Amino acid sequence: MTHTLPIASTWYRSERITDTITRIDEPHVHEFLRANVWHVRGRDRDLVVDAGLGVASMREHLPELFANDPVLVVTHAHLDHAGGAHEFDDFRMHRAELSGAPIAASLRGPELAELLGLDEPDMPALLLDAVPSPEFDLDDYSLPAVPITHPLSDDERIDLGDSTFRVLHLPGHTPGSVGLFDIETGTLFSGDVLYDDVLLDELHGSSIADYVRSMMRLRGLPVRVVYPGHGEVFDGRRMIELIDAYVDGRAPRA
Repeated sequence: MTHTLPIASTWYRSERITDTITRIDEPHVHEFLRANVWHVRGRDRDLVVDAGLGVASMREHLPELFANDPVLVVTHAHLDHAGGAHEFDDFRMHRAELSGAPIAASLRGPELAELLGLDEPDMPALLLDAVPSPEFDLDDYSLPAVPITHPLSDDERIDLGDSTFRVLHLPGHTPGSVGLFDIETGTLFSGDVLYDDVLLDELHGSSIADYVRSMMRLRGLPVRVVYPGHGEVFDGRRMIELIDAYVDGRAPRA
């Protein structure tokens, strides 16, 4: 199907957050699907947390992501986090997520809402305001089935040489959602388990009871800074506020 969307001259946007952490996102994607990609530079190898929609090639537009033997951790198998996973040689996701199967995907709002089980009548018709190339067809968009090169388990470690991240299995948003925590710095990459906005816990595969348990697990960690799957970075104090508000509202239903 033809479209009238403009062609974006630049698809990805990068912002250096610290000396070692960069946030990458896709500014022409509607905020519902505009996820954060986190690039952590390590001494021996790099870490990439999540991989965007896969609408434009990360290898082509962001070659720096691939320069230092990166390990890609996809926090969960939704299209806005797993889209570019096929471009990485070392792709890791929790064993409870989909493995080797196509991920439900559409760039048309109502169709995606139905695929995800999202009750959102005001979802916009299109989830992009531009396309990356003249050849791009919204209705041809899909995600390939990509085998996980290393299925993650709770409490395993990912060593970058000068920092180590502990894998936290945090089900609720999806059965295999994970976070990554560096206890030395108090750094948490939370995926879609926790961000400063409305949390989605009634999608296909979601579990409110599991979500509450995952929140209480996070609450007990010495977190100093949270790098979420969507939106802005926040500190440990704000994390506690978000967790308490969620648990207060959802625990009776759990």
